[in-house]
Amino acid sequence: MKKILFPTDFSEVATNAFVHALEFAKIVQAELVILHTFELPIYDNQFFPENYAVIYDSLELSQFEMFKDEIPKLRVIAEERHLSNIKLSHRLMDGDLLHNIKKSIKEDKIDFVIMGTSGATGWDAFFMGTNTGAVMSGIDVPMLCVPAEAKFKKIEIIGFTTRFRPKDKRALKMVLDIAKKTKAKVKCLYVKTSNSDVSNDTIANWEKEFSNEPIDFYVVMSEEVKETILDFIMYKEVDMLTMLTYKRGFFEGIFKPSLTKKIAINNEIPILAIHND
Repeated sequence: MKKILFPTDFSEVATNAFVHALEFAKIVQAELVILHTFELPIYDNQFFPENYAVIYDSLELSQFEMFKDEIPKLRVIAEERHLSNIKLSHRLMDGDLLHNIKKSIKEDKIDFVIMGTSGATGWDAFFMGTNTGAVMSGIDVPMLCVPAEAKFKKIEIIGFTTRFRPKDKRALKMVLDIAKKTKAKVKCLYVKTSNSDVSNDTIANWEKEFSNEPIDFYVVMSEEVKETILDFIMYKEVDMLTMLTYKRGFFEGIFKPSLTKKIAINNEIPILAIHND
């Protein structure tokens, strides 16, 4: 059985993402590993408080009490969505969020990570700030990023961005597997810029190879890659967008509010980020 890691800070944003995690677990037949992390205070040796052990113990206890109180609420959500059969396991860890995510991925043999893209202190930065590149390069498993405004709805159209590289096919086959389980259609987009090195023959070969799959290919000539992707999401009514993370910084550009209303609309779309370097 596959395993999905669901890091949560128990915020509204995280709870909304939990619904997506449950439904995704149903699709890929996986169990959910619920992870909550917290950071204990770091003291300089010179100013170590005499009661530091008491402070640490009380902080750990308070986190445990919150964890114990919040987990039943998640189980209620699962029951309300008739998904109480999804197996849930739990991890409470102290330390850095990214470090603990990597540790859990390794120890629990995680296949996917799903989490909300904003929340309590530090979570915005985790996805949208300078740590984004580190996260994308640091996690080898696919990660479903669920914006705060993204309410779950049945996945009928999955967007897939490609540069027609040979290694993109592995990611596309994974997405097609998800699409078949949800009876969804995959719409594959390539934004062809003036310096593109992708030949028409390459595109034709892909179309031929996947001719029997539930997929449509779109090649759009444009120098504005991010704008074109956002237009594609809107006009093709994409329910989930798959992005292959070739380079750092792409997600900051997609989510910056400088693209105003267009971004606001598309911030309601979950993004499945697949590490492809």
